[in-house]
Amino acid sequence: MGIILSVLTSIIYYYSWALIIYILLSWFPNARESGIGQFLGRICEPYLEPFRKIIPPLGMIDISPIVAILVLRFASSGLAQLFVWIA
Repeated sequence: MGIILSVLTSIIYYYSWALIIYILLSWFPNARESGIGQFLGRICEPYLEPFRKIIPPLGMIDISPIVAILVLRFASSGLAQLFVWIA
């Protein structure tokens, strides 16, 4: 069970970093059109889209990615607690 928790936690950790990098790419012109930007867009946009529907942008600031990352962190903590409870 510990290996499963470790793998799931690692996936969430790296996906959080992928989200952060994808968000930072929006600060640079044409960075999202690069190969890395398009790859990150394919894996990050499906997760970010529901948050963008719920939380509208505040002027030029989009806080939905912050909420999305917090949800991932809570999911990671919840998985850890679930595995502790099961074991």
